[in-house]
Amino acid sequence: MTSVGAIVAALAERFDRAGIASALADAELVVGHVAGWTRGEVATKTFMGVELDEALAREINVIATRRESREPLQHITGESPFRHLVLAVGPGVLIPRPETELVAEWAIDALRQVPSPRPRAVDLGTGTGALALALATEVPNAEVFAIELSTAAAEWAERNIAQYGDERVTLVVGDAASALPELDGTIDVVVANPPYIPDSDKPADIEVLGYDPEIALFGGEDGLRDIRTFIARAALLLRPGGTLVVEHGDGQGAAVRAIAKEAGFSMTSTHTDLLERERALTAVR
Repeated sequence: MTSVGAIVAALAERFDRAGIASALADAELVVGHVAGWTRGEVATKTFMGVELDEALAREINVIATRRESREPLQHITGESPFRHLVLAVGPGVLIPRPETELVAEWAIDALRQVPSPRPRAVDLGTGTGALALALATEVPNAEVFAIELSTAAAEWAERNIAQYGDERVTLVVGDAASALPELDGTIDVVVANPPYIPDSDKPADIEVLGYDPEIALFGGEDGLRDIRTFIARAALLLRPGGTLVVEHGDGQGAAVRAIAKEAGFSMTSTHTDLLERERALTAVR
């Protein structure tokens, strides 16, 4: 028998040596994943001196070796939390980021203010379906359309929409630049988290560069290629007075505001995340 506390401490040390910034948290999450406990329960059992049998400890070690190699924890567990949802994730789709939860919040706020019994929203480049599902579940009277170009990513979106979509989220596999022309001029809110990393700016994190699909990361020479495309499409989809919410990179605020103004948007604003980094544009059609 080995104590939970000893296992967590040993894993945290291994993960720290491997360069994992969230070493202790990941150690607790790995133990919890194998044992069927929440992270809070792992902490409680550590405090109580609970022990694990050797079979379970060996299974934890196998999973820990994968994480030690810098395979994303979300790929190992097969899930990623996003706001109040737990989304299915894996190879071929971008893992939702905590900062994107703020983007969802700004879009949800705009959708809630629509004076309609059935407000409509579009998520351009939905990936896992995170933004579309956040809008649909937190604005229960909304109708949401989720567009995804990558068939690999769309498979994950389809799984998540089947679980949480409540038949109000429609997945469309196609190019966000041209999909759903029949909805032009009828949408209340368009939200998007496009690729915005410049092609030459390679992420340092192994978990990102080695596992996230490049199509979801890189946005051309200046990082703005897909932002331009998504804003142009949103200008057609939105009704007059409709709201656009687009995530972008730190330092891109002025450029994205200029793109939106050129596309005919007004009231363009750049919002910052909890670390005061430029994070998203909101604008009105």
